[in-house]
Amino acid sequence: ASGLGNRISALVMLPKPGIVALASASGFCGFYLGSGWTFNARLAFWTIFGLALATAGSTIFNNFADKDIDSIMKRTRGRSLPSGSLPAFFAYAAGTVCVTAALTILKVLVGPLVAGLTSAAVFIYVVLYTLYFKRSTPFATHIGGIAGAMPPLIGYAAAHGGLDARAFSLFLLIVVWQQPHFWSLALKYRKEYASAGIPVLPVAKGVEATKRRILLYVLLHFPVLFLPYYFGMAGTIYLGVSMALTLAYLALTLRFIFSDAGREMTVFHFSNVYLIIVFGVIMLDAR
Repeated sequence: ASGLGNRISALVMLPKPGIVALASASGFCGFYLGSGWTFNARLAFWTIFGLALATAGSTIFNNFADKDIDSIMKRTRGRSLPSGSLPAFFAYAAGTVCVTAALTILKVLVGPLVAGLTSAAVFIYVVLYTLYFKRSTPFATHIGGIAGAMPPLIGYAAAHGGLDARAFSLFLLIVVWQQPHFWSLALKYRKEYASAGIPVLPVAKGVEATKRRILLYVLLHFPVLFLPYYFGMAGTIYLGVSMALTLAYLALTLRFIFSDAGREMTVFHFSNVYLIIVFGVIMLDAR
């Protein structure tokens, strides 16, 4: 029974459910904002279902490709593949099935534009980020960040039938959010990344350079957060809440930067809450 429970747990964790949930939620936000006054529940279901499957398949491929790295790092060696809970061939097969099913569903039931955008996101994350840039440059997160920011574009395109400046404002919001979010985590585990030979920013450029980059991207939130308001996507409630929240984010970041104590995970956890609230408010105050 214990062995069966471990396998079920490994199976559930294999597609990184937190990432799948975040992609699905941001994709739904994009769909909702792209719908206007004509929300199509059936189309929303197949869009988010296909997006979730594609994200699951991409993260499974990521786990498959990174199993050698994960076995070295203490934080990740308990994952499904390096721990031996699941065989590698199963992960490869599962990733293939998920991505193939996702793209088929999206092309047939949603549309070729959405299927094309999802294919691009899978390629950027699996091939460009995971297989090449992650192991060769500290700026790999910028490449991975493009894929991570595409779910709102995908959702918006499905509902609206195309892309416009409003959609790209959501895309930019996640692009700037992802960098300090990941870099704070990389700072916490920089020694483990170094031992695995992964040149994340704290390993390649040092702690102080990473802190400066985190501050820069937190500051970039202010102009980017203004865009949904400027394009008429959301109103003054969204603008006031998002700007106040970003001021709190900035204060927390400054406290982290000018402190010798390790507060990396405080910034990391706050960034999770930050994104949830911002997307929630933009939907509540949608125009």
